[in-house]
Parts: sequence; C-alpha cells; structure tokens
Amino acid sequence: MLEGAKRCLLQKGFRRTTARDIVKESGTNLASIGYHYGSKDELLAQAYIALIEGVGERFAPAPAEEMTQPPGSLERFQEVWAAVIRTVPEARPIWLLSFELMFQDERLAEVRKLLAEAQGEGRGGLAALFGGIPEADVDPERAETEGRLYQTLLNGLMVQWLFDPDTATTAEQLTEGLRRVIDAAGES
Repeated sequence: MLEGAKRCLLQKGFRRTTARDIVKESGTNLASIGYHYGSKDELLAQAYIALIEGVGERFAPAPAEEMTQPPGSLERFQEVWAAVIRTVPEARPIWLLSFELMFQDERLAEVRKLLAEAQGEGRGGLAALFGGIPEADVDPERAETEGRLYQTLLNGLMVQWLFDPDTATTAEQLTEGLRRVIDAAGES
C-alpha cells in the first residue's frame, strides 16, 4: 500500500491523489487504508516521508568511511553540497511534492504535524552528514543549530534548482560564500 501511495504522490501530487487512486495502484481495498494508517492523508504523509528519506540517503557523496574530506571542513561542505545537487534531476518530482506540502493550510493539520516531526529528524541527519558522525550521536543542540542551518540552505537551494537550474547556486559558489562570511567574521 505504501509503495502504491508513493507512486500516486509522484504522479498526481498530494491534493489530487484520492483513496481510490491508492487502492487501484496498490491492489488493496479502501478499508485497508483506514485500518493500517487511519486515513488517506496519513498514508500519503508516511509515503512522502519515505520518499524524502530515500532522497536524503543519496546526499552522502560516498559512505562515511570513503569520504575524502575531513568533517567540518569547507571541502567537506562543498563535497556534500555537490552530492546533494547531483540528486536534483532524479528527485525533482519529490522536491516539487515537498513544496506542494509546504503551502498547504490548516486543512491538513495532522499531516503538517507528522511532517514537522520528520523535519526535526532530518535536521539531525544533515548535521550528522556534514559533521561526519553517526546520526545517533548528534545531540539535540547540534541538530537544532547546525541541522537548522543546513536545512535552511537545503530548502533555499532546492527552490533555486527547481525554479531555474541554469542559474542555481553551485556547491562551489555556496562554499565560496561561506568562506567569505567566515573570513569577514574573523576580521571583526
């Protein structure tokens, strides 16, 4: 059922997917949605979370033991952003879906709550990736500071890449911008 819901999300988006679409795509019955997930919206939220987690797993340029740049370095920063940007073409439908969900109003309050919780977990994952540590070792403060910074950069970068890939910020440009901010802060 979850796989069918994922396919529906990618084909139709969140608002246009009906319970009948999911049933048709997954070969299940309508009652099974409520029994297993509570509602169509909760099933779609879980499907979306699974899709976005799959994209996040591809953010690492290589397995942690094969990363070429030291954690916390500008080179690692650039290496990871380059890997993130490489995912954009294949993950474009998922990023478009992300922005559809961001702009839903209170009609989907329960879905928004689930997605907000998933964002919190995503911050920890991003802090771990850039910091070169296991996600389980990311303390809440690091997730809420560094993770929020990376998440904010990620959302802005995705807007650029979805809107106009030809002029979107590259990993090199992002890294050079950070380098200049660090240099300027050091001069203060």
